[in-house]
Amino acid sequence: MATEEQIRESLDGVLVPGAMRSLVKLNLVSNIAVSGTKTSISIATAALNPQAQDWLKSKVGDVVGEMPGIEDVEVNFVEASPRELNEVDKVIAIMSGKGGVGKSLVTGLIGISLARQGYEVGILDADITGPSIPRMFGISGRPAGSETGIIPALSKLGIEIMSINLLLPHEDDAVIWRGPLIGKTITQFWEDVLWGKLDYLLVDLPPGTADAPLTVMQTLPLSGVVITFTPQDLAAMVVRKALQMAQKMNIPIKGVVENMSYFSLPDSGKRIEIFGSSKGQDMAKAAGAPLLAQLPIDPQLAQLCDEGNIERYDSDELKKLGDAFLKAMSAKSK
Repeated sequence: MATEEQIRESLDGVLVPGAMRSLVKLNLVSNIAVSGTKTSISIATAALNPQAQDWLKSKVGDVVGEMPGIEDVEVNFVEASPRELNEVDKVIAIMSGKGGVGKSLVTGLIGISLARQGYEVGILDADITGPSIPRMFGISGRPAGSETGIIPALSKLGIEIMSINLLLPHEDDAVIWRGPLIGKTITQFWEDVLWGKLDYLLVDLPPGTADAPLTVMQTLPLSGVVITFTPQDLAAMVVRKALQMAQKMNIPIKGVVENMSYFSLPDSGKRIEIFGSSKGQDMAKAAGAPLLAQLPIDPQLAQLCDEGNIERYDSDELKKLGDAFLKAMSAKSK
């Protein structure tokens, strides 16, 4: 006779329509009861429209009904909100003191590295007025869902992504909102999106220390932040403001990333520091956190981002970034 554990394992192969993640990974399996040859399964309705519920009821009945010793399968639906179901182990915000330093790029690269190592990853694009995550990942079209919640889009590697650009009629439509509405939208992306079970949720913050970063730091259960910057003196000066914000909000700084650190000449491999000498060690010291990576200017990466194929990118620097990030996450905060 099939056990509850075996039934749950079989349901891990049932993909939710519009999500392409399983019932188990989205944490929609509320209860499984086995009594003799009869099995009763309760599924949460969060973000499931009536058509998805009907399909799942039939599919679950078929899958579980084929298991040994199961003759009768009863599938029920129970009300639940995404907020009640989401189980996110670590929430990490990627922030910067100013714009144009590659914060969204660093968010994407960390997400890719984690996904390649088998972690369940999501990206919440909190840069409401300047979203770029969907374009880098080649994702377009509205996400699935219902009145009870939104199902995030899924990248080729299986990274869950939620961004305001996925809700706009056209990706180049301007979002001209004041701070309170931006903050409310970010909160909804956390509470009303069915993230399910995730190892890491990466939050791509807008630059600066204004309303949106403040909303994230006050509303989301952040495990820490990663600071992104470039070598220019101006960027180094401004990034200290972001450091001070995180410290004043008592959010652990898990590491710093220097982007556009250098350019390697194709013929000789010689490094040219286009934006000046590295500020990586200085910023790491100021943050009291490790320097996770010094990323080069890479034309191939830029092209892949423009094409929506960032997930095809691979390099030694990317591997080092992923390994350093995981090491920083496992270290105890000072």
